[in-house]
Amino acid sequence: MLDGEGAGAATDGVVTDDERFMRMALDEARLAAEEGEVPIGAVVVCDGHVVARAHNRRETDADPSAHAEFSAMVAAARELGRWRLTGCTVYVTLEPCLMCAGLMVNARVDRCVYGASDPKGGALGTLFDVSCDPRLNHAFAVSAGVLGDEAAELLREFFRSRRRKRA
Repeated sequence: MLDGEGAGAATDGVVTDDERFMRMALDEARLAAEEGEVPIGAVVVCDGHVVARAHNRRETDADPSAHAEFSAMVAAARELGRWRLTGCTVYVTLEPCLMCAGLMVNARVDRCVYGASDPKGGALGTLFDVSCDPRLNHAFAVSAGVLGDEAAELLREFFRSRRRKRA
């Protein structure tokens, strides 16, 4: 179900909705970096409207589940007053892990759009693909690589900076 690398990218200078919402997720990722968190951000969109935004807060909250997309989905469910996130698209700057991809299945999201692939933990096509596993009770569309270079550079710079501080 992967739409392919670069899906949602601008054509002839036109900014797509995927790019617009991914830029919001990148803004959230920058907030995470300012707080000393790994710079990952997420936005949940339902019927063309942003219903939730979040960024990583694992260190701040001492919570292993405080991933950007996990927190954004929980906030979206509260905002919408329902646990099913049908009709929703989750935008996240890094390919979701198994936990977050599993929540997407359980929440019944329609789609996930992510920026950078995660070779160490990606569960929407890189290491695993739970978005279309026939053994699960829900499948959803995935668009990979939307503003992926920008998302990857944000992560690289964050970890470069941390290594320099340790040296």
